Amino acid sequence: MTFAELIGRRGRGNGVYLAAGAALAAGAAAPYLFSPRAGARRRAVLEQKTIHAAKSLETFGAKAGRDLAGRSRGFFASLRGRVAGGHPTDLVLAERVRSRLGRLCSHPHAVEVHAAEGVVTLGGHVLESEARRLVRGVSHVNGVRKVVDGLQKHAEQGTVPRLQGGTARPAPVADFLQSTWAPATRLVVAAFGCGLGIWGIARRGASGTAAWVAGTLLCVRAGTNEDLMRLFGLRPERGAVELHKSIHIRAPRSEVFRYFRAFENFPRFMAHVRQVRPAGDGRWRWKVDGPAGAPVEWEAELSSLAEDELLAWRTVPGSHVRSIGNVRFRDEDGGTRVDLRMSYSPPAGALGHVVAVVLGADPKRQLDDDMLRLKSLLERGKAQGVTRDELGPVPQA
Repeated sequence: MTFAELIGRRGRGNGVYLAAGAALAAGAAAPYLFSPRAGARRRAVLEQKTIHAAKSLETFGAKAGRDLAGRSRGFFASLRGRVAGGHPTDLVLAERVRSRLGRLCSHPHAVEVHAAEGVVTLGGHVLESEARRLVRGVSHVNGVRKVVDGLQKHAEQGTVPRLQGGTARPAPVADFLQSTWAPATRLVVAAFGCGLGIWGIARRGASGTAAWVAGTLLCVRAGTNEDLMRLFGLRPERGAVELHKSIHIRAPRSEVFRYFRAFENFPRFMAHVRQVRPAGDGRWRWKVDGPAGAPVEWEAELSSLAEDELLAWRTVPGSHVRSIGNVRFRDEDGGTRVDLRMSYSPPAGALGHVVAVVLGADPKRQLDDDMLRLKSLLERGKAQGVTRDELGPVPQA
């Protein structure tokens, strides 16, 4: 039985579920895309995103093809050199070693290299923490039969002139273990993940389900080029989603800063924010509309404050939504340039962000709309029926 026949036989039952799921998705998308009020705009946005995705895929394919071709040529050239054997001249071998030093230590100019009949002698100065990696790396250079370690090792740079400055070199890490993958690596992993997923669907059972899940995760990892810890929001030091918005407001910088400092007034121009209230100890309790309108709450605190210049915040430990960000203010063309940068990790990380977008709660679009309402409020004195006179008192820092 061929693999195609196996998929056809074992996939009939899954086909019914896939068809039902597709019909359900189509039924859920119809009201969203064909709404009388916003359907046209949503369809236009979907068309633009589809065109952008197609162009991005085409660009990625070209990059991956070039990367894969270059790696293949290098691999086969190295393989031919090893199979052909032979011994390079002492001068060629020494230059091969010197070309590798920059990847193995932080002060390659401080290392002396001598080659004689395949035996490489290393001298000069090196940091003790890099010595072992240096010797091991040189031993792997093609043509090296033996490495003689004559290095002077130093625990610290100290007063050794040749060890001053330099840039620390991290230990080499395989492509698959790096946080960002090269195009060729992403292409290979995506192909393997698709194959594994198809095999899992055909096999079914516990092992098939596990293979399908693993294949899906590999495809997601290769497609997003983000490590899974960040995708699922399990890395607290870095947000899963990053947002940036810069806007010019025709109002004095002190007035714009003063308004941003009034956190409890944010619901008056942020449509998804229900309430912001002081929680004591310099903290603020936020309550916002999450996916499908479900309320989400967290506490945040100011991490930095420079009058009329900078506001920075972070969520307190234990919050369901982890976020850090800052807003900078500067004079520009008789008004104020507001530059907002933030990153956040919603529940389920970047995948949770994707779900929120599907359900109509796109944080990027919400932020754009909110900042435009703020611009209208501060320039015209009105946004959604709210005037400056109605903003109330501003809390003091």
